[in-house]
Amino acid sequence: MAICCTQVSVAQQQTYRNPIINADVPDMSVCRAGDYYYMVSTTMHLMPGAPIMRSSDMMHWETVSYVFDRIEDGPRYNLEGDATVYGQGQWASSIRYHKGKFYVWFTANGAPGKGFIYTADKAEGPWKLIARPPHHHDASLFFDDNGKVYLFYGTGELVELQKDLQDVKKGGLKMRYFERDADERGLLEGSQAFKYKGKYYVMMISMDWSIPGRLRREVCYRADKITGPYEKKVILETPFESYGGVGQGCIVEGKNGEWWGLIFQDRGGIGRTPCLMPCTWKDGWPILGDAEGKIPNDTSIKHMSMKGITNSDDFCNDKLSLLWQWNHNPINEAWSLTERPGFMRLKTARIVDNLFLAPNTLTQRMTAPECTGTVCLELSGMKEGDVCGLAAFNGDSGVLKIMRQGDRKVLYLTEDKSVFKAPRNIDHVDVTTLGEVRFKNDRIWLRVHGDFNAGRDKATFSYSLDNEKWTTIGREVDMRFDYLRCFMGSKYAIFNYATKELGGYVDVDYFEHVEE
Repeated sequence: MAICCTQVSVAQQQTYRNPIINADVPDMSVCRAGDYYYMVSTTMHLMPGAPIMRSSDMMHWETVSYVFDRIEDGPRYNLEGDATVYGQGQWASSIRYHKGKFYVWFTANGAPGKGFIYTADKAEGPWKLIARPPHHHDASLFFDDNGKVYLFYGTGELVELQKDLQDVKKGGLKMRYFERDADERGLLEGSQAFKYKGKYYVMMISMDWSIPGRLRREVCYRADKITGPYEKKVILETPFESYGGVGQGCIVEGKNGEWWGLIFQDRGGIGRTPCLMPCTWKDGWPILGDAEGKIPNDTSIKHMSMKGITNSDDFCNDKLSLLWQWNHNPINEAWSLTERPGFMRLKTARIVDNLFLAPNTLTQRMTAPECTGTVCLELSGMKEGDVCGLAAFNGDSGVLKIMRQGDRKVLYLTEDKSVFKAPRNIDHVDVTTLGEVRFKNDRIWLRVHGDFNAGRDKATFSYSLDNEKWTTIGREVDMRFDYLRCFMGSKYAIFNYATKELGGYVDVDYFEHVEE
């Protein structure tokens, strides 16, 4: 049963704390199949990519698969030379459940300028690549009732695909389906298209920096026919806490006729965080937010647990946990969970001079409002000049790095600021040393604390040689969100790379994550 404006939905009766996922999960697209909701998000340069998350209630989410293990579109995906795919790669996916199968569309920004379409019988995988159509920015895959397939993309553009999804249909529909009105002169993107009661709808984020005080907001275009004419309505325009407006996401129909909206908000160093809200249909429009158009937020309860998104790991399994992602394509022969059971062995695989070009860096999301990550490393396999450790990783990173120097090891805390050149290559890294400790132990514990409370976005660092006495090193390091570089929220990063010779390794005993 559809919701009318006089009904109180199940979604409106629920109380919860927003952001519903207090970590970097941007560009969400959600579909429902049976009793579960399935979400895909953007992870760009991280591998495996296009994480699929599952929930039974839109509140508690867990990662259940990835659409792909790696992207083989040239050396920049492998961190070869100074070429990288930071902030590019997989963007703004669209997930659909159609005739018993799941489909995911996404585009990979930058060369070679092609999209991807994957399919699976189950969202938990395995996923199969079936097509590489041309690039279409922030496209929403749409299966119409008449069997035709479309992409809504860019700022009001529409193109028809072949029924087999292999390419754009020759002679098929291709058009601009709306022109901006006088109140819409900024950036429009993040299309999410759907059909409801015979009408066509497209949701988009609206960002207009030319109007002082204009919030990011969500707008909706609708029409009786796919070709239009389309009319527009602002369906969400409200500040939330101290972070401004909320925009870009999707809506989905629930199991009992209720509708939900999941829309993200930029929140500084932690990244782009999904906010959950009811969606009520009024006069044929999907209106987001509570009865007052605000983001619902019960501050008397805790944020939802992130254990299905970020969690501890003792590395006792022979397969890598779905909570980890590599920075760029990994070199698979240079890591192992079986050479020393109960440990993650990270071998040096390439001689580089900085963390941003180091292959096989292992990452997880940091979480807000505060979090602590601890790693235990065994160092006896290090070679001269090897560098390993734990970082709060972003375009500007705080890095606890251990370097092997003769029969000693030196622990440094450094602030590493990446400097990019076009298109996404690393020009150089500015490194500031904030602390230094010499030691001989072959076992060490490293810790990062992230404080992402409003106005903070800081990381602090400490170490221990016995896991009992902990010593703070250096000072706080700023954690920044920068769309011109990594374009991601802050991550934990465990790494090991060579600066002089190959053949070294470190063993990671465990990683512990604590939400605070």
